[in-house]
Amino acid sequence: MDNVIEIKGLVTHYDDVLILKGVTAYAPRGKTTVIVGGSGSGKTTLLKHLIGLLKPTSGSVTINGRDVTSMNDRELDEMRKKIGVAFQGSALLTSMTLGDNVALPIREHTKLRESTIGIMVRMKLDLVGLSGFEGYYPVQLSGGMRKRAGIARAIAMDPDILFFDEPSAGLDPVTAAGIDELILKLKDVFKMSVVVVTHELESIFKIADHVIMLDRGELIFTGTLDELKASTHPRVRMFLEREPDRDTYSPEDYLGIIAGD
Repeated sequence: MDNVIEIKGLVTHYDDVLILKGVTAYAPRGKTTVIVGGSGSGKTTLLKHLIGLLKPTSGSVTINGRDVTSMNDRELDEMRKKIGVAFQGSALLTSMTLGDNVALPIREHTKLRESTIGIMVRMKLDLVGLSGFEGYYPVQLSGGMRKRAGIARAIAMDPDILFFDEPSAGLDPVTAAGIDELILKLKDVFKMSVVVVTHELESIFKIADHVIMLDRGELIFTGTLDELKASTHPRVRMFLEREPDRDTYSPEDYLGIIAGD
């Protein structure tokens, strides 16, 4: 199978606290890979490695055959032109209209005419269900609409890989289901690889082709959604069946949970 991302022996510390403990996994090309786990499992830390925001203590992250962990700043900038990131809080610039927010990466990285950029912006907003909202400011929109606007900006440059950080966080169930549908639509329309960090079971069951599951910084499962559902691993079962965690923690464990989400 052709893998768009390969993670090998990834170890990460925040100061003296061990966060990721030798994680080895992959994301197949053209599929939706979901990174799951409870709070403090290391999901967001892993995502930061995938988009080059963190350097690991050891190990590697390879995207399209290139090791992200060894790239310099110029190489990282070039790599990031080919990925899109939809952040948990949308990360829209409140002083800009939606149109200008979506146009920002195009203006930053290309020399296209404004007329062409305007067409691209309208196309991207239409794809996420925000046609006609170019002149609105983020404060004028609902939470779900801001999420969609953040996604429009993430796909502005037609990325090869689209990353989502907790796309359903803070949304009501109906709006969250709409975001799930949009993720599936974008994967099919653009034939892109999608990586989603989430802990929402309904989203996992709806969008996942491939699953990476972390628990306290350790990889406890990787495989297809059907294989996840059939897993007998006790921590996997606890997560899927929403059982409370009755384990006790040392002070070091708590530090890891706080730092490792």
